[in-house]
Amino acid sequence: MRLLVISNRLPITIVEKDGELKFNKSAGGLVSGLSSYLTSFGDSSLPQAKYIWTGWPGVEIDKKKRKNLKSKLLNEIQAYPVFISEKIMDKFYLGFCNKVIWPLFHYFPSYAVYDEDYWTHYKLVNETFCNTIMEIAKPGDIIWIHDYHLMLLPKLLREKMPNLQIGFFLHIPFPTFEIFRLLPGKWRSEILQGLLGSNLLGFHTYNDTQYFLRCVLCILGYEHNMGQILLDKRIIKADTFPISIDFQKFYNAANSPEVVTTRKEFLKPLSNSKVILSIDRLDYTKGIINRLRGYETFLKKNPQWHKKVTLVLIVVPSRIGVEQYRHIKVQIDGLVGKINGRFGSVNWTPIIYQYKSLPFNALTALYSVSDIALVTPLRDGMNLIAKEYIATKHDKTGVLILSEMAGASKELGEAIIINPNDMEEIADAIKKALEMPKKEQIKRNTAMQIRLKNYDVKRWADEFIKELLSVKEDQKRINAKLLNYSTRKKLVKDFKKAKKRLIFLDYDGTLVPFAGTPQMAKPTKELLKILKHLSESPQNEVVLISGRTRDILEKWFGKININLVAEHGVWIKRKNKDWHIIKPLPNDWKSRIIPVLNLYVDRLPYSFVEEKEFSVVWHYRKADPELASIRAKELTDYLVNFTANIDIQILQGSKVIEIRNAGVNKGTAGLYWLSKSDFDSIIAIGDDWTDEDLFKVLPETAYSIKVGMTQSYARFNLSNYSEVLELIKEISKK
Repeated sequence: MRLLVISNRLPITIVEKDGELKFNKSAGGLVSGLSSYLTSFGDSSLPQAKYIWTGWPGVEIDKKKRKNLKSKLLNEIQAYPVFISEKIMDKFYLGFCNKVIWPLFHYFPSYAVYDEDYWTHYKLVNETFCNTIMEIAKPGDIIWIHDYHLMLLPKLLREKMPNLQIGFFLHIPFPTFEIFRLLPGKWRSEILQGLLGSNLLGFHTYNDTQYFLRCVLCILGYEHNMGQILLDKRIIKADTFPISIDFQKFYNAANSPEVVTTRKEFLKPLSNSKVILSIDRLDYTKGIINRLRGYETFLKKNPQWHKKVTLVLIVVPSRIGVEQYRHIKVQIDGLVGKINGRFGSVNWTPIIYQYKSLPFNALTALYSVSDIALVTPLRDGMNLIAKEYIATKHDKTGVLILSEMAGASKELGEAIIINPNDMEEIADAIKKALEMPKKEQIKRNTAMQIRLKNYDVKRWADEFIKELLSVKEDQKRINAKLLNYSTRKKLVKDFKKAKKRLIFLDYDGTLVPFAGTPQMAKPTKELLKILKHLSESPQNEVVLISGRTRDILEKWFGKININLVAEHGVWIKRKNKDWHIIKPLPNDWKSRIIPVLNLYVDRLPYSFVEEKEFSVVWHYRKADPELASIRAKELTDYLVNFTANIDIQILQGSKVIEIRNAGVNKGTAGLYWLSKSDFDSIIAIGDDWTDEDLFKVLPETAYSIKVGMTQSYARFNLSNYSEVLELIKEISKK
């Protein structure tokens, strides 16, 4: 078994020098974190021992050199390249990824550019990744896909190899439904369907997870139970896994000879100042402009700190091909000049500004020398800078000022948490940090360091992979109940040799798909033909047992020689007989319930009430799924209390709430038929909670089948009504 790590870029960038291809290590938190995990992968508690990292090598590779490069990458760094032209990558990366997904998912919708050509290239690159992975994927491999560049990939891989174990982790925020729905309808649906090709979806924060699940519900209509979605015989789980850092790497490096030497060099010009560190990629999401304005406000309000504090501002070049990034660079340059010109003097520069990336030792030295880290993104999936800063603090002094909009704020609550849009709040936080007693600093940082040490990047990755394997085990338990080929063959064989057969069939969701209204779910000619053929054998006792009214069942199935049960067991009609009620039942309670249901019809557009003789149903299939879920819970809670002294039942079915008399159900109807004869073959098929009453009373030898992948008293499961029809066709053959 192997782990295939899939990301937009390989952990190295390829450069051509003197006609030869050289490997340079790529920068970035994803590469750094995953590389630390994969280095120790062989020592992991997981059963895998090998990995391959797949991604774009950073440049367009000549076709003649591709074969040798594949071999070299596999042998030297366990990597496998995806070959894509730079022209296509520009449309994909600078286009769709950074002009559509990045601004939208970070809550900058006005920056999003909805270009169909970008979407075409996004799909093309995802398909290219899929084809490349198929060159190396084997049964039993674990596929771990990373980030927003490859959101279509899980489904594409699933279509090629249905049994792959696929995990997906999103390293940026997932937006609310109101933001996500700004994507064109086709794009947003395909992105969600693409992600649902995974077995496990990971997000940084609980909110991100819930936003994703809400989008799935509102756009695709798929409900979840505790983060689990059952779809096409598969369990899909969405959960929260906050990414961390290699804590020990940063903690140990802070006292390494190289870092100590660099730290001394940094301290020479800064020895008389408190140092505030700001380091970020050039990006409008990082809040650098607000950070500078907050610092400017601090200097205005606190002249006593002039010449005693210095802001070290490091801006790392990024995405210079995107217009907004060029614009923000101009703003930063101007604002730094303005602040230094207004407050600076010959012997004091308020801001030391560098536009460059830093090597690891220099970065660690800056962390360790800084009295304050100012981390104020306007929106960030996690933000590892905040964690890296805390990890370097051997003496546990220093203060972290952290934006509440960063995912890290959910874990680093001992930091000074601020709103990055409030300049006064940033200014006050800087003053509070500068004046914080060392004892308080040590107390806060000790708590955060313990947390980061206990939950480092290796544990994050381990937990994700273990959860992915756990979902696989859950899937196995579901698959064990699926009516597979061998079990189906035995069922048919047992049915054929039996002399007296009893077949219970539910209707809605079992023999026909659900429809927007009950009247729309009429039986097809094919279904009527199948039932007629099944009922023609004198050995077969076919019972259509439904929640429908007797009038509807009579109208639709009265010409076929089958037994009918209406209102979930209240009314029974044997072949060639009249309807009769199973036992006397009151229905005077309906006049008290219907006004309540009508009230909820008013509160939920597209819901409606269906009145039967001995039950009342509130339908909400066509209503907004999220509001419907809320209203259904409200109504159920209200009805439970309202009917406490009435002998009735409240049942939640598929997009319905039904109120009926207690003591009469499909189970009592089932017992009625079971008492009529000794049957040597019994089959019962249903999809709803109401069918559970029937499954409970059947003998152990009966073939009870639940339609859908939910838990059930039934012995077996089928996926949908189409599979039910196929099974009935098979058993009805002579």
